[in-house]
Amino acid sequence: MVKMEKMMTVCALMCLVLALLPCHTASVAVMSVDLGSEWMKIAIVKPGVPMEIALNKESRRKTPVAVCLKENERLFGDGALGVSVKNPKFVYRHLQSLLGKKHDNLQVALYQKRFPEHQLLKEENRGTVYFKNLEEMQYTPEELLGMVLNYSCSLAQDFAEQPIKDAVVTVPAFFNQAERRAVLQAAQMAGLKVLQLINDNTAVALNYGVFRRKDINSTAQNVMFFDMGSGSTVATIVTYQTVKTKEAGVQPQLQIRGVGFDRSLGGFEMELRLRDHLAKLFNEQKKSKKDVRENHRAMAKLLKEAQRLKTVLSANAEFMAQVEGLMDDIDFKSKVTRVEFEALCTDLFERVPHTVQEALSSAEMSLDEIEQVILVGGATRVPKVQEVLLKAVGKEELGKNINADEAAAMGAVYQAAALSKAFKVKPFLVRDAAVFPIQVEFTRESKEEDGSKSLKHNKRILFQRMAPYPQRKVITFNRYTDDFAFYINYGDLSFLGQEDLSVFGALNLTTVKLSGVGSSFHKHVDAESKGIKAHFNMDESGVLLLDRVESVFETIMEEKEEESTLTKLGNTISSLFGGGTSEPNANMTEPVQDEEEVPPEPGKEQEEQGKTKEEAGQEENQEVKREAEDQPSDALDTDKEKAEEHGANGKSGDPQQDEKEGDKTETKEEEKTAEEEAAEKKVKSQKKAKISEEITVELLVNDIVNPTLDQIDTSKKKLQDLTDRDLEKHEREKMLNSLQAFIFETQDKLYQDEFQAVVSEEEKEEISAKLSQASEWMDEDGYSAATKELREKLSELKKLCKAMFFRVEERRKWPDRLAALESMLNTSSYFLRSAKLIPEDDQIFSEVELKTLEKVINETTTWKNDTVAEQDKRSPTERPVLLSKDIESKLALLDREVNYLLNKAKFAKPKAKPKPKNSTNSEGSKANGTAEEKVIPQTEESTKESVVPPVEETSTEETIGQDAEPTIQSQILDETSTETPEKKRPENHIEDEL
Repeated sequence: MVKMEKMMTVCALMCLVLALLPCHTASVAVMSVDLGSEWMKIAIVKPGVPMEIALNKESRRKTPVAVCLKENERLFGDGALGVSVKNPKFVYRHLQSLLGKKHDNLQVALYQKRFPEHQLLKEENRGTVYFKNLEEMQYTPEELLGMVLNYSCSLAQDFAEQPIKDAVVTVPAFFNQAERRAVLQAAQMAGLKVLQLINDNTAVALNYGVFRRKDINSTAQNVMFFDMGSGSTVATIVTYQTVKTKEAGVQPQLQIRGVGFDRSLGGFEMELRLRDHLAKLFNEQKKSKKDVRENHRAMAKLLKEAQRLKTVLSANAEFMAQVEGLMDDIDFKSKVTRVEFEALCTDLFERVPHTVQEALSSAEMSLDEIEQVILVGGATRVPKVQEVLLKAVGKEELGKNINADEAAAMGAVYQAAALSKAFKVKPFLVRDAAVFPIQVEFTRESKEEDGSKSLKHNKRILFQRMAPYPQRKVITFNRYTDDFAFYINYGDLSFLGQEDLSVFGALNLTTVKLSGVGSSFHKHVDAESKGIKAHFNMDESGVLLLDRVESVFETIMEEKEEESTLTKLGNTISSLFGGGTSEPNANMTEPVQDEEEVPPEPGKEQEEQGKTKEEAGQEENQEVKREAEDQPSDALDTDKEKAEEHGANGKSGDPQQDEKEGDKTETKEEEKTAEEEAAEKKVKSQKKAKISEEITVELLVNDIVNPTLDQIDTSKKKLQDLTDRDLEKHEREKMLNSLQAFIFETQDKLYQDEFQAVVSEEEKEEISAKLSQASEWMDEDGYSAATKELREKLSELKKLCKAMFFRVEERRKWPDRLAALESMLNTSSYFLRSAKLIPEDDQIFSEVELKTLEKVINETTTWKNDTVAEQDKRSPTERPVLLSKDIESKLALLDREVNYLLNKAKFAKPKAKPKPKNSTNSEGSKANGTAEEKVIPQTEESTKESVVPPVEETSTEETIGQDAEPTIQSQILDETSTETPEKKRPENHIEDEL
């Protein structure tokens, strides 16, 4: 009994502890946003729901990237596009092309040409642009994109039915550093935590590989993804292969090998040409003297029709374009053929092969090495695009075995689940590539042969074109002893065309000013300098960061003599009790893992020019491997290095000579004096120690200046105010609808039989009069009233009708409640009579227990009869005395008493029988085995056994990435955490018929 009590106490404490633990499953969902130039697709992963596209409020799987901002109204998606036909100047879209662009960029001029209804002004502090309609309506592209991202988060939360803040957002592969930072700033303004910016072509490749995990082996498979979307075209070459890792063994990997792109080649440009063609046809009809191209509203209508026309002509040879009330109430109607459409876009189709060739060139591959070309993006549905592409790649057919619209969103959400701590994902390694090379430039003094000094400008490639990332790099400056500056710029961009260079932006990224270099040398005069080391990191989002800069020195320290075992033991015990410390020296720093030392450039540029790219890469890798961490990087003296190597190894490279030198060395060692042995022992006791001093870094951004913290906070507040206004508007509309519905429904209920039975004429007249007054008030002032006023009016009407609704509700509940109480009384009485019939020797219930049950039965019966009788005497319009809550409490009391006795009977042990004196008769009775059993009759309630499902401990982790067919996406997730086990059925359960 004592053990049982202890176990119960322990269990209770465990339950209490578990109840106090925070619930981590409340907000473990993650999302992805495939942020295109015209459309966005949102996907989520949450416990119990595998990777799935989130539907918007119109139950569509994709949402237009558009936001409408009027004076007191903000709309998104399809709602915003609806307004764009009537008031295009209030609708902002295709914002992606303005991110990270200065006011004088050609991309800004092109945007102004395409959307002349907008007024784009220069932001003086940063040199970027902002939209201005009114004085109080000024928004930057980042703020507008932040609104879109915030809206996407709300759609994902509504679909997942739980809060979501973590997301992976896709960006075009050709986005440079300024553009990537702009997307991150927009997400910061929206309050969204970006786990990673993933290139959309990489997300597509990941989605493709996840569903074909079984087909990936050690043999490299090269696949080209051709993605033509609304605003741009990207061709990507991806290599799939299994690789061996230390952490997870052999796992599949995708590596981006080559990328070719065209920033302005997409479906939107085709739609604009169709729009202009329709405008020309309308002007030729001469139904109006005005030029339709000068009417912004009419051009918005034609653009909408052009979008529909492009889609229809992809499946039909011709189509009748028509717009009602295009301008001045004049309808437009004209036939357009596919041949005319293709003639309008001939130069666009001719640009398709260029992206393919650029991808092959960057990957240094030929078309023969590409196994398959797969179509991605909505614009690839245009037949002419497929025809030109098929001819360019020379394949029998183009791959169409992925969802061209949703592949990027699904790949990004898989990556989001992999980065989240709430899910366990089957590893799929991703090696993305930097499209634009980045280099470090610096200037230093150099001495000429004649002794004169000159300034030499040096360049060091930090990340080459198509270099994999995430990756860390270290550059060592060896010849600086005082404060200096260096520059981070883009490398050779000669592979870009003139148009791409004109919209690329600034080629200079950052100026890095270092201070504290000189003081670190003065502080460590006796130490040997190992240079100034700058640690760079290109993170998972493709954003380059300068982690830190440090001045590294090396000094020689005396190594302590070997301590005895007792001394070591004493020091260990002392440190455990506070006598020692395990903290490292403040100046000592641990080496950064996975950092690659950038090799220095050869002294002769002619040698480098004569090498192929592949040979140069191989030599660079070999040089990195053999290069020590403290090797100088801004100068290379080959003869000196050979001399040092020779001195360190003690060998010349000639075997015979080394053998002779070895003999001489042995002879000398035999002739060593005692002094030489002591000196050698002293050298052995010396130990080299590394010292690093942090260098103060000042960064001057040269491309697009980042907004200050105050500017970010101001934008956050601006967006939050708009969100609060939207919520207030939604709440007001909800309250207005509730008040309207209550008035109409209550007026109707007053004439229903069940309500007329419980309401008096005076009360009915009063309620009817108040409802009529409220209805009149709604027609006059209600639609402009504030939320508080509407809420007060609704509360007043509900209070007036509360008594009537209460009486009706009680009368509805009486039949079922009284029937249940009557049944319980009968069952309890039968159980009591059966319990009293048990013989005294076998009785398991005490007299007090039986009398208690009898008392409850009698009191309940008396209460029921008296209350029902009193209720019958009352008028239906009066407050009832028979209340449903009282009936339920009586039911609960009876049920508790009966269940108590039933449980006692279930676990009661039969009393031991006294052994008979005659042992022979006893043995005989045992042999017969006919012991008589006493049966306690059970009530109907007691025969029902409730099956309690086993309670299992759950985890917030889920396993994602099971092999599945491409069409069965729900099998990708293997829930191991938040799904509770199915309730086990009883063995005798009869399965339901299908």
